[in-house]
Amino acid sequence: MADVKALREIEQRVLWLATAIVHHANRVRPNPSGLKVGGHQASSASMVTIMTALWFAHLRAQDRVSVKPHASPVLHAVNYLLGELDERYLTTLRQFGGLQSYPSRSKDPDPVDYSTGSVGIGATAPIWGALARRYVSSVGGGSGGADARSAGASRWGRQYSLLGDAELDEGACWEAVLDPMVAELGEVVWIVDLNRQSLDRVVPIIGATRLQGMFEAAGWQVLTVKYGELLGELFARPGGAALRRRIDEMSNPEYQRLLRCDDAQLRERLPGDDAGLAELVAQLDDATLHAAIRNLGGHDLAALADAFDRIDDSRPTVIFAYTVKGYGLASEGHPQNHSSLLTNAQLADLAAKVGTDVEDPWARFAADSDAGLLCAEVAQRLRRDPVPAPPVVKLPEDIGRTPGGTATTQAALGRTLLDLTRSAPQAARRVVTLCPDVASSTNLGGWVNKVGVWSAREKVDWFSDDPETILHWRERPDGQHLELGIAETNLVGLLGELGATWSRWGEPLLPIGVLYDPFVERALEPWSFGIYAGGQSILVGTPSGVTLAPEGGAHQSISTPSVGLEQPGCVMYEPAFAIDVEWTLLASLARLGRPDGSSAYLRLSTRPVDQTLAAVPSDPAAREHRRRLVVAGAYPLVRAAGTPAVTIAAMGAVLPEALAAAARLTEAGHPVDVVCVTSPGLVFDAAQARGGNGDAESWVLDAVFPTRRAAPIVTVLDGHPHALAFLAGINQVPGRHLGVTRFGQSGDLDDVYRYHGLDADSIVRAALDLTG
Repeated sequence: MADVKALREIEQRVLWLATAIVHHANRVRPNPSGLKVGGHQASSASMVTIMTALWFAHLRAQDRVSVKPHASPVLHAVNYLLGELDERYLTTLRQFGGLQSYPSRSKDPDPVDYSTGSVGIGATAPIWGALARRYVSSVGGGSGGADARSAGASRWGRQYSLLGDAELDEGACWEAVLDPMVAELGEVVWIVDLNRQSLDRVVPIIGATRLQGMFEAAGWQVLTVKYGELLGELFARPGGAALRRRIDEMSNPEYQRLLRCDDAQLRERLPGDDAGLAELVAQLDDATLHAAIRNLGGHDLAALADAFDRIDDSRPTVIFAYTVKGYGLASEGHPQNHSSLLTNAQLADLAAKVGTDVEDPWARFAADSDAGLLCAEVAQRLRRDPVPAPPVVKLPEDIGRTPGGTATTQAALGRTLLDLTRSAPQAARRVVTLCPDVASSTNLGGWVNKVGVWSAREKVDWFSDDPETILHWRERPDGQHLELGIAETNLVGLLGELGATWSRWGEPLLPIGVLYDPFVERALEPWSFGIYAGGQSILVGTPSGVTLAPEGGAHQSISTPSVGLEQPGCVMYEPAFAIDVEWTLLASLARLGRPDGSSAYLRLSTRPVDQTLAAVPSDPAAREHRRRLVVAGAYPLVRAAGTPAVTIAAMGAVLPEALAAAARLTEAGHPVDVVCVTSPGLVFDAAQARGGNGDAESWVLDAVFPTRRAAPIVTVLDGHPHALAFLAGINQVPGRHLGVTRFGQSGDLDDVYRYHGLDADSIVRAALDLTG
C-alpha cells in the first residue's frame, strides 16, 4: 500500500474539498432564484476513505468505476487533486454549465466512467460494461478463451461499482446479480457503503448477513470490512470479546445514537450491564473511546487495502464496507443528515481539524510534499490514452428487395438482418442483438441460427443433431446474439453499454434489443438513462398494441407510441409494411456509434398484411423518394384526384383499415388522401421547426401535407390517439383522432378493432362527421 501518512493527508483533503464544494454551492454562491441547490455532504463523507484507498493505492488506468450518485463531490475532489479538473469548476456544483448533480459522462468537465443518479442503474452499469468490453473484443476476432472467468480483470481491467447500502433495495440490483451470465464476470467488483442510513432514517435492520448470503448464492465472492485497526486492538484486550459482541448485537439505531453521544453519555450507554465491558471502557481515555466507536472498516485504509488485495478475479466480488454517514463531519450519524449542510462555524471547525483554510479552500498540496508527490504519481499511473475516433460503419440505405405476399413487420426485422449479412457483411458483423428470453417468439430465430449466440467460451450444443430442433443455440465467442433472463432492466442496461463502446473504446457496435412492446415502459427508465449516458442503441417493441388481440389487456400496449415520440435522443418508428421496416432499420443503424448519433425505437406488429398495399414504386428515382419520406416520418400512400375532402393519416398495423375506409369514402363521393405516418416524432419536429422552434428539416411537411391539399383530417393508430393528434395543427384543419384509450380485450381482431373504434366503419364515420 502507498505511504499511509500521505494517504491519510489525501483522505482529509478529499473530505474537505467534497464538503467545501457543496458548501460553496449553497452558502457562498449567489442564489437569485431562492431555489434549494442541494448536495450531500454526509453521503460524500462516508465514501471518502473508500475512494481514497481505491484511487490512490489500487486503481489502474484500465479499470473503470461507477460512483455512488450522492458522492459526486468526492469524485470531483479526487479528479481535482489528480489534475483532471480545473479549479474554476469547484464553485459550480449544480450550476448551469458546471459540475452536475450526479456523475455524468456526457456533461461533467472531468473524467466520469459511468453516469449515475438513477437508483440501481449506476450500480449495475459496470456489469453491463464488463460484458460490453468482452463482447467488443470479439468484433476484432478476440475472445475470452478458456480462462474467461478471470481474464477480464487482467486483460481489460476491473469494473468497480461504489453504491450505498440503501441502493440494494432496488430490484434492478438483484435482477442483475442473479443473471447466470454475470457469475462469469470476474472483473466485476461492488463496494457497498454500508452506512445503515437511508434518506429519511436509520434503517432498523440492514440484514447484512442476509445480503451476504444472497450474493454468495449467486456465485459472488463476499468480503466484509467491518472494523478498523483500533477496534481490532481493543477486541484483543480483556473485555474485548464483550465489546465486539455488544457492537455486533446492538440495533442500527442504537449504534447511530452512540455516535451522537458526548463522552459521558457514551461511557454510560456503551457498556450496558456488562461489568467486564465497563471495566474496558473505564480504561480508555475520551479521545480513544470517541475514535473507537466510529472505527469501522470502511474508514480504515489498511483494512480496505487488505480487502482489495483479497479480490478473487475468477468471479464477481462484493465488499461490504461498514461506514458512518457523515464521517468526520458535525452531522455524522444523525438520522436526518442526508441533505443537511454544515454551518459556517462547523465548516471552520472542519478546516481546523483537517489543516486547511476557509479563506483558501481550493489549495492543492505542495508539489514536493509526500501527498503532492503521491498525487502526481497516481495521476501518471491512471492517465489514459485518448479514445480513438470510431470508424465509420458503412450501411446500405436500401437492400433492394420489394416484399410481396403477406408478411408482418415483426418478421421483417429478422429478414432485414439476414439480408444485411449478405449485402453488407462488415456492417452486419457489428450488429449485436439482445433478448430477454424471447428470440424465437419475436422472429429472430433465423438470425440467431445464422450468427450464433455469444459466449465468452465455446459451449457444447447438445441439440445440434436433433432433427426437430429449429432454433439452434450455438454458443461461441464470435456469436452475435446475447440472451439474458426475463428482466427488461438487464436488457436495456446491457443495451446502453453496448451502445457506448464507440465512445469508451473507439469501437462502434450496432446493438438491437428486442422485447415485447407492453414491457417497453418497464424498461424505459433505465433505457432513457442509458441514452443520457451516451449509449446509442435500437429498442424494438414487438408485438404491440391491441392488434395482439388474443392476448387481452395484459399484453396490449397503449401509450408506447407517445413514449417513443417524447423520448429525448431517440427516433421512434412504427412501420406499416416490411419495406418500411427495412428502410427505417437501416437508417436507425446508420445513426449509431457516432458523436452526432442517436438511438431509435421501432414498434412492430405480428399482424399479417398484404404487402402489395404498400404500392412501392418500381421506378428507381421514385423508390428512392419514397424511401426518403419513410425515413423522414411520413409518406402519401393514396392521393385523391383533385382536392381531397378528407385526409386519413394512419400508422402501423391499422393501415389496411385506413385504406379500406378511404376506398369506401371515395366511392361515396368523398375523395381521400391517405398518409402513412412512420415517425410521429420526426413529423412533430418538422412542424416545430417550421414554426421557428428547433432546427429539424421541414421539407417532409411540404411533401406529405402540402397546404394546397389541406383538408379535415382523421388520424388512426393502434395506440393512444394523442400521438397523432398534432397533425391537425400542421395546416390548421378540423380533426378526429382515433386510437386506444381503454384497456384491451381478448378476441378476434375484427371484434377488438371494432371495440376500440379502429375498424373501417369507425374511420368512415369519423370522416363523414368532418365532411358534413
